[in-house]
Amino acid sequence: MYDIIIIGAGPGGLTAAIYARRANRSVLVLEKESFGGQITYSPKVENYPGFNEISGSELGEKLVEQALALGAEVELDTVTEVRDMGRYKIVRCEHGEFQGIAVIIASGSRHRRLGLPREDEFTGNGVSYCALCDGAFYKDREIAVIGGGNTALQDAVLLSEQCARVTIVQNLASCTGEARLMEILKSRKNVAFLYNTVVDELEGEEQLTSIMLRNTETDRTERFPVDGIFVAIGLQPDNAPFAGVCKLDEMGFIVSDESTVTSTPGIFAAGDCRVKKVRQVVTAAGDGAVAALAACRFVDDSAK
Repeated sequence: MYDIIIIGAGPGGLTAAIYARRANRSVLVLEKESFGGQITYSPKVENYPGFNEISGSELGEKLVEQALALGAEVELDTVTEVRDMGRYKIVRCEHGEFQGIAVIIASGSRHRRLGLPREDEFTGNGVSYCALCDGAFYKDREIAVIGGGNTALQDAVLLSEQCARVTIVQNLASCTGEARLMEILKSRKNVAFLYNTVVDELEGEEQLTSIMLRNTETDRTERFPVDGIFVAIGLQPDNAPFAGVCKLDEMGFIVSDESTVTSTPGIFAAGDCRVKKVRQVVTAAGDGAVAALAACRFVDDSAK
């Protein structure tokens, strides 16, 4: 029986483990893939406090090392279900189950991908999913934003302030984002729109140099040279195993307040898996600290 079980070993989950262990609670961290979370795929992080520049993998390693040094236990396993038993919770995994008084879900979310060959190969080498994280690397260069919703348009606004040219590639006949964002973009001379267009191929040797575009109305294809693309076609949370104990919104994100409390007492949500406006490594870490302190209070109250 652990005091706190943490699901997910990204910045949110590992920060929660650090805070919980410093409060002298027994902690188990469960991770299904690799410790450090999505940030480990970022070749360079320049917006995390305390580091002018650090690779995502190095930042992830430091977080893991700190949690382990404080005595957190870790297991590589995939969580399939969480059950609320009242005074404790059961976390079922593919290879066993664990019991804890409180559970912090920090399972993160992943960017929806284009699903094209070589996409993994070019990630960090011309393919990005975060304009705020990687936009500065494309200063004075020509890029494309894939998508036409609010996130894509917000990314395009940011990128148009530093890139030589921004082309928005939208698979529909119009963008679906806010009119205000469209007005801003249409007023900028370095922004262009391609409608009814999809990306069919990613091209280049070690670095992305061009994309093959296809018009969905005419089926005509053309090679489009770019220095990089920013994919903004939505986020996808991995919250199906928690649907029985957490209220989810229509997109599958966990509904919680700023104190990270979910619809079930003793279960907390931290980081990108929950409903929130800003999803950055630093906000995930902040959530982890808040969730850990809330979980510690729950464990104390349960002992009374």
